[in-house]
Amino acid sequence: MKIYSNFSLRGISFLTIAMVALGIGVFAATLLIAITPVQAAKYTMTISHIYPEDFLSNEVAPSMERFRQVVEAATNGDIEVKVFGAGSLGSEVETGKACQGGKTIQSTNMSSGAMSSFYRNYQLVTTPFLFPNYKTAWTFFDSQYFADFMRGMVKESGLRYLGTFDDGGGYVAFTNNKRLIKTVEDIKGLRIRVEENPAHITAMKALGASATPLPWGEVQTALATGLADGQFNAPGVNDAFKLADVTKYTTWSGHIYNTVTWVVSEKWFQTLPEEYKKIIIRAAREAVTMGHGVATNISVIGWVNSCKKFKECYILPDSEKVKMRDITRPAFKKWITTDFGIDAALVDEFWSQVDAIHKQLESEWMDRYLK
Repeated sequence: MKIYSNFSLRGISFLTIAMVALGIGVFAATLLIAITPVQAAKYTMTISHIYPEDFLSNEVAPSMERFRQVVEAATNGDIEVKVFGAGSLGSEVETGKACQGGKTIQSTNMSSGAMSSFYRNYQLVTTPFLFPNYKTAWTFFDSQYFADFMRGMVKESGLRYLGTFDDGGGYVAFTNNKRLIKTVEDIKGLRIRVEENPAHITAMKALGASATPLPWGEVQTALATGLADGQFNAPGVNDAFKLADVTKYTTWSGHIYNTVTWVVSEKWFQTLPEEYKKIIIRAAREAVTMGHGVATNISVIGWVNSCKKFKECYILPDSEKVKMRDITRPAFKKWITTDFGIDAALVDEFWSQVDAIHKQLESEWMDRYLK
């Protein structure tokens, strides 16, 4: 018994000593952390966007978060990425102007209307029925041609192109109170609310509708009071803003492909070491690819919900899209060359590049999966 007691006592003594030593070690480590200053980031990249800051209602917020994760990890915290959503830093145009200087805001996201005010050639992206499918759109925006096309923005505005998101899901859908749109004849005579964008006004007039430019904040009231018969936005937007409460019919027409362009200040970008520039480019490509999936998911869910909530829903067939394209394209080209001042040769080149990419994808798919 005595031997056992002594052994137990020695064990307790050893355990006590070990615990004291461990406590001293933890205290020392804690003290060291407390007195050691956290290394400050060498660069700050403040990014602005106007979309909600949650990760389920839009594609921009989660994509910016992924970008932040990748950049901060790859630079070991040398670049601190700060993302501000919900328009907290100002409107798209305001943040675009701030981004040009690169001091308070280093990067921002802008929809097509705002983007065109910084880079006029971008208005070509608002061409009616530009893309036959999502894959063609994504491949075009990631193409060498489009990268070269957007490179002109650096000289014109001091903004560098990082990527294109599908605003609200890209393809838009009509909603209206009068009738279900199944053919071009069904559009005639409708008062359609549009963004204050001449390209959208031109397309609606060509289809025989009366274009009613209104700011977004007035849309629901205009539809409820009859000031406008209808409007168009991506299905996810139509669903999120409960437009089924003020309109009865919806048609997924895809006549406009809404985009969000992500840019970075060229002045700020050029202050970075070469390796950090590469990290930003790599991270941006990953974030944009992720955004495509999020956006299409939101759009499909929005459409499914629309078909439950609207009185009737309809997806426009390709044959009818071709008819509408053949009506709207000439009107758009006349407007963008005559009134907006874009060279006709550039318009033709832009359209032919989209067509070439579509044909190339079709050929690859058939060779790869049909044979």
